[in-house]
Formats: sequence, C-alpha cells, structure tokens
Amino acid sequence: MALFMPLVCSETWRKILPLRWLAAITAFSLLSLMPSKAGAESRWSQGVFPIVQFQGYTSHFGPRAGFSGAGELHTGLDIAAPLGSPVLSWWSGEVVEMINDRACGLGLVMASGDYAHIYCHLQKRFVALGQRVLGGQRLGSVGVTGRTSGPHLHWGIRYRGQWLNPDDILRAMVKHKKTARSFGP
Repeated sequence: MALFMPLVCSETWRKILPLRWLAAITAFSLLSLMPSKAGAESRWSQGVFPIVQFQGYTSHFGPRAGFSGAGELHTGLDIAAPLGSPVLSWWSGEVVEMINDRACGLGLVMASGDYAHIYCHLQKRFVALGQRVLGGQRLGSVGVTGRTSGPHLHWGIRYRGQWLNPDDILRAMVKHKKTARSFGP
C-alpha cells in the first residue's frame, strides 16, 4: 500500500474497520482537527483550486456508501471535470510519491511542510518524483484511472498524518482571499 494512500483506497478497508466505528472516527476527526487546522492558517489566500474546468462535486469528505453499498470513509473531495482537463497543485511543495494502483489509479502525493496532498484518477502526470512544484503548476490531467465511475479528481489533504476535509480548506481559502482583497490597492 502506498505511504500516503487514503484508507478508502485500501483493498482491505472493509475488513480493517467495522462500520460502527466509522461515524465515531469521522466525528472525532472533524471536531478535533478541522477548525484548528483549516481555520487558523492565515496563508490560505495563496492556495490554488486544483481543477481548471470545474463541473461540480461528485463526492464529499466523510462517510459514504461505497461501490458495493457498504459504508466507508471517503478521505477527500471528488471534483468532476472534463476528461484530460488540467489538474493544478493546490500549494507549492515536492512530489514525494507516485501512485499507480487499482483504487487511486494514476496519482501522486505532494508534501508541503506538515501537509500532504494527494491527487488520484489522473489520465497523465506532468511531474516527476522529487520535483519541486509551485502552487498552481500543472501536475497532470483529469482521468478515469483506478476505482472511478467517471472523469474526476480525487483530492485529499493530510495535516501531520490526519485527514482534513477539503471543503473546509476551500472555505478558508475563499474567506482569506476576500480579506486579502479588502486590504489591497
């Protein structure tokens, strides 16, 4: 299994964690991690939305019914976009892992200080392992590789090993961009 792979991508996910614990773990993560990590970061205005041709969200962070109907924890945000459209880096950092498996498909992981961000289901990658990447730089293109039902990007973020809700990150980015504009020229 890949170093930063979301648990939901593991083939043995349903065997590892019973469904009754899923709600408790999700609630704990959201209550203990989200407000302090997503809300406290004053640099969020520098973040870049990872999809250029946005078509909508197809699955949010948290508990959901998987392909088989069983409950699972979805550790990221699925963002629909046209096949082949650009996928951008959310933040500057280094490519620390390349993924090619049945769940994530073609993907990669970037490290940005205490944050790791994962990009799954790519059609192509345009970066190399160990490469330094700027926020907004093209990482790859939207695909349908791995466990997916249509073209989209699975985008996940971890802070010191704990999964964060990308919805909270996006809200913080918008809030801080509005604040930054109000003080600008």
